[in-house]
Amino acid sequence: MATTPTPAPGPLRRTLRRAPGHLLRTVLALVFVFPIVFMLISSFKPDQQIFADLGSIKAFLPVGQLSLDNYTAVFDRVPAGRFLLNSIVISAVTVVLGIVVNSLAAFALSRMRWPGRRLLLVLIIATLIVPFETFALPLVWWVNKLPWLELHGFQLAFTEGWLDTYRVQILPFVANAFSIFLFHQYFQSIPKELDEAARMDGASWFGIYRRIVMPLSGPAVATVAILTFLPMWNSYLWPLMVVQDENLRPVMVGIQYFFQLNVSWGQIMAYSTMITVPVLALFLAFQRSFINSIASSGVKG
Repeated sequence: MATTPTPAPGPLRRTLRRAPGHLLRTVLALVFVFPIVFMLISSFKPDQQIFADLGSIKAFLPVGQLSLDNYTAVFDRVPAGRFLLNSIVISAVTVVLGIVVNSLAAFALSRMRWPGRRLLLVLIIATLIVPFETFALPLVWWVNKLPWLELHGFQLAFTEGWLDTYRVQILPFVANAFSIFLFHQYFQSIPKELDEAARMDGASWFGIYRRIVMPLSGPAVATVAILTFLPMWNSYLWPLMVVQDENLRPVMVGIQYFFQLNVSWGQIMAYSTMITVPVLALFLAFQRSFINSIASSGVKG
């Protein structure tokens, strides 16, 4: 006896089935977005109103005495523009150098055959379990002893110590174990027959890296760029230890200025909004590309 096929669920039934998942995601989104909304709204309010609105829904609504006084006061209290420029330069340069250095290291580990490469990869990955705080102080001592070639007038001279410079905030973080591992895993997914064909045509290893491997590694490059930019933008402990010159400090160090003498929470919220919203807007604008790049790297790795 023939059986009647079960009809496909209708749109209403599918919507009801997905409702709990949508509700859970909505609740989680609200939990994460509430602090950002509170920060943004409070940045336009005076301190008295911020504390008065804490016990009600008004804390998340643009009501009351709203003005840009906190933002103008931020620039009067700290060189916020300089801090933002420093963080942009430090983060951008670290991302560019990190992509080049880490991809070259991963290329040598994944595409070239030489004894000890697997052991070296294991040692590189093992460094991920060491927290930065454990070697921060020894690293400060080392960077204070490292030489640097500088131009004085028309003569080149070696100087000792990297403290109070841009390079001390950039160079120690260019090589990254996780970035090398991510590039290595992605490079492994690219057929090695392409290397052999290119070698037969007379291409060098660097030519294979530049013309074949890297053009095929867009998702890995995007992922490494994201994962390098965010820690550098949020860097606080290291600049606090090695930079005393106010003209070289990044944005996160500037937060401590607002906790000296008279604490103004409205100004703190305004400064936090200035350093958070641009990065958040950048992520929201390119979230599809970011998610696809991370997913592609994970799947192909």
